[in-house]
Amino acid sequence: MKIGTPKELYEGEARVGMTPDSAQALQKLGYDCILETGAGKAAGFSDDAYRAAGVTIVDSADALYAGSDIIAKVRPPETSEIDRLSSDKTLISFFYPAQNKDLLEQAKEKGADVIAMDMVPRISRAQKMDALSSMANIAGYRAVIEAGNNFGRFFTGQVTAAGKVPPAKVLVIGAGVAGLAAIGTATSLGAITYAFDVRPEVAEQIESMGAEFVYLDFADQQQDGAATGGYAAPSSPEFREKQLEKFRELAPQIDIVITTALIPGRDAPKLWLADMVA
Repeated sequence: MKIGTPKELYEGEARVGMTPDSAQALQKLGYDCILETGAGKAAGFSDDAYRAAGVTIVDSADALYAGSDIIAKVRPPETSEIDRLSSDKTLISFFYPAQNKDLLEQAKEKGADVIAMDMVPRISRAQKMDALSSMANIAGYRAVIEAGNNFGRFFTGQVTAAGKVPPAKVLVIGAGVAGLAAIGTATSLGAITYAFDVRPEVAEQIESMGAEFVYLDFADQQQDGAATGGYAAPSSPEFREKQLEKFRELAPQIDIVITTALIPGRDAPKLWLADMVA
C-alpha cells in the first residue's frame, strides 16, 4: 500500500503531512511512501532528505494522487484535490466536516474514504493521534512570542542604575491546551500572568504554573463546567455579562491579552471588546 503526501495548496502553510522520520517509520510497517516534489520545503525538508529516507519523489500532484492509495495532508482539501480522489482512495487530513459540508458531499460523491484528524476523540487511548492538541500547544506558545515581539518592553521586571522597569501583565482567557501553553510561556519569561476559564476546576492547574486564576462573583459558575471531549461548554448570557464586567475591570491594568477560548465547530465567543482595547 502506498501513502502519498502532496504539496499544501493553502497560502502560507509551512507544515507537511509526512516528514523523513515519519516516512521511515511507515516503511518499517510495510508501506511505500510517495511525496510531491517540494512538499517539505517550507517545513525545512529537502527532496534529497526524503530520498535518503527511501521516499519516492514525483513531479506533480496528478502523479501523486494517481500512484497513492492513502493521501496524507495537513489542511482540509481544496475542491481540486477532492476531484483527484476515487472510490479506492483514502484521504487523511484536518477536514472539519461540520464546517465543510459541501466538501464532505463532494468526497461522498467520489466514493472516497475520509478520515478527519480534527474528529479524533480526546481520550487516553487516542492521545498519540490528538493532532488538535499538539497544534493548540504550539499556538499558545507562539501567541506569547508574537505578543512579546509587538510589546516592545521586557516581560520580566528589571531594576537598573537608570531605574525600574515593571514586569508585563498578561491575561490568558481560556485555559485549555493552548491557554496552558501560553501561561507556561508567559510565566517563564517573567510576566505577571493572570488566567480565566469558565471551568473553575482548572484553577488548580493555572495556579500550579505560577499564574493567578481570575475568579468571578457568579453563584453558578459550575454550570459552565467542561462539556464532552474536554472542551468548555458555551456560557449562559448572564455568565457572559459577568465575564465582560470582570474583564472591563481588569483591562486598564493588563498589557497583553491572549484569547484561546474556542469550541470546535462554533464561532469563538467575543470576550475582549473594542472598549476594553481602548
